[in-house]
Amino acid sequence: MSSRSVQLGDTIPALTLPPLTRTTLALYAGGSGDHIPLHIDSDYARSVGYPDVFMHGMLGAAYVSRLLTTWVTQEQLRTLDVRFVAITFPGEMLVASGVVSAVDVDAVAGRTRVDVMLRNTNGETKLTGYAIVEQPL
Repeated sequence: MSSRSVQLGDTIPALTLPPLTRTTLALYAGGSGDHIPLHIDSDYARSVGYPDVFMHGMLGAAYVSRLLTTWVTQEQLRTLDVRFVAITFPGEMLVASGVVSAVDVDAVAGRTRVDVMLRNTNGETKLTGYAIVEQPL
């Protein structure tokens, strides 16, 4: 995709994920080394006031990264800045999306800003942010 073909307002094809499972949380904890009990121990999560375990924030960031790298290569991803907005519990189905919000960012031809979002299928926003990507010229 050349920078000339990227237009303000273009959308990236959405990434629809399967429902979040406890297995996914356990696998992510093992792979990332993030073994915080809130994400993997239901009894602990309940003991501190949550109804159940919930998704690691960085797993949400990984889903958004996956969305972006289906559109550009990993080498083209320059910046990813995200904000965690809401908790995601097992059983929720997530959709990652992105829209081009600026082209030729910082007066660099081919550098594109993409606003990204992760929502559940009920429309609740879980993560917001942006990425800067290099488009091949």
